[in-house]
Amino acid sequence: MYDVICMHRTQIILEEWQYQALRARAEQEGRSISDLVREVLRHALQRETRKKSRLMAIEGIAADRSSRGRAHDRFLYGGEGKD
Repeated sequence: MYDVICMHRTQIILEEWQYQALRARAEQEGRSISDLVREVLRHALQRETRKKSRLMAIEGIAADRSSRGRAHDRFLYGGEGKD
């Protein structure tokens, strides 16, 4: 079974340095500028979604009476932190 990918054509206006940087990178990687822009957008939007997910993970944490709010950085940014 094949996945159908729906794409939309759009226009964006880039600053000269942005266009030159994209063009050079696309040429270096043997890709189109469109493909490169889609990848950059995909990463940026996924990063934003993950950040929102981390914020949602601490929603309602104050309802836990034993919580002192000291581990909020761990919930927001991941990893180990001081409690």
